[in-house]
Order: sequence, then C-alpha cells, then structure tokens
Amino acid sequence: METMEIRNLEFEVRAEQNEEHGHFLSGRPIVYGQRTDLGPWDEVIEWGALDTTDLRDVRFLVNHNTDMIPLARSRNNTEHSTMQMVVDDEGMLIRVDLDTENNTDARNLYSAVGRGDITGMSFMFSVDSDSWDDADSEHPLRRIRSIRRVLEVSAVTFPAYAQTSIQTRGLSDALDSAKESLESERARLRDIERRKKKIKILTEVL
Repeated sequence: METMEIRNLEFEVRAEQNEEHGHFLSGRPIVYGQRTDLGPWDEVIEWGALDTTDLRDVRFLVNHNTDMIPLARSRNNTEHSTMQMVVDDEGMLIRVDLDTENNTDARNLYSAVGRGDITGMSFMFSVDSDSWDDADSEHPLRRIRSIRRVLEVSAVTFPAYAQTSIQTRGLSDALDSAKESLESERARLRDIERRKKKIKILTEVL
C-alpha cells in the first residue's frame, strides 16, 4: 500500500488578479535543498526529486480537508486545468485559478490569503527513493531523492514546516514507513561493520 506523507511549509502564497485568470493564488509548495527538523530526524528534499514524479491528477484543498470540494485541480497539467504546476530548479511553483464568483470557499480563501491570515502551503506525497546520513546518530538526516507522486496541495492555516512532523494525515503510517527506512539503513551499516571486523580478523590471522 502506498504511504502518503504531508509536509507543511511557511512560504509565501499570494492572492493576485488579472484579466486572463481572474482571482488566483500563486506560491511554492515544494522547495529543494531546505533542511528541516521533523523531530526524530532532519529532512531535505534533494534537487531533482520531482523529475519523474507522477503529477497527472493533483487537487487543491484547504488544510488537507478531503471532505470538501476541491477548489482547483490539475489533470495532466494541461492549459485547461484550474491549477497549473511548474517544476523548476528550486522545486515546484503553482498557480490556482479560483472561482470566487460561484464558490464561497474559494472567495473566503482568496480573502484570507490577501489579508495575510493564511500564509503557507502544504503537499501530500509519496516517496520513491530516499537515503540517510548519520543513520546511527540520535538525529539523522533523511534525504528524499525521488518523489513518486503528489496527490494534493493545500493552503494551510498552520504552515510551520520546521515545527511540524508529519501532521494529522495518518501520522503513525508515515512515521512507521520512514522509521522502517531508517532501520533498514542502520541494519545495512551494522552489516558493513561486521564484514569489516571479519576481514580484519582474517587479515590478522593470515
């Protein structure tokens, strides 16, 4: 079963308006190279982690509320999608076209972002490849090298990325998944150490 994780980010989200897109939001929900303390470990999303990511169907919500009607959606990121995503050298940029005329939730969100009441974004994703630095330490570093899929992006009320662990989305599942990855790396390191000791003993005997 695919394990989804959530990361919140204190990063500028802007409420804008023009003739082509009407009322829209823009911002960057995914940032490369930003080291963040998630409690049990630090984490960084490596440059290029989005190169092969499945972005075929991504919704835009508020606070990851999957019970609400999506405020926008990107389907194959076509020009007709109400959410546009651009992967660049820094991570991912998005533009969300909001139907503020017919959708009360969209109007409320646009107002909240414009007033500065909502200042962050978040994304729900699954990991395809990661690695660990200092896995035997009390506070290792997890490097997310490849993101398998982005399922959803949200505007969030509490975007404190640095203070937020893996949020309320099924905390135990994502923690367990990451812990399994960490324990696997630690087991690999222990095996390497055992092999080194064995080689050393054989070398001394010979």
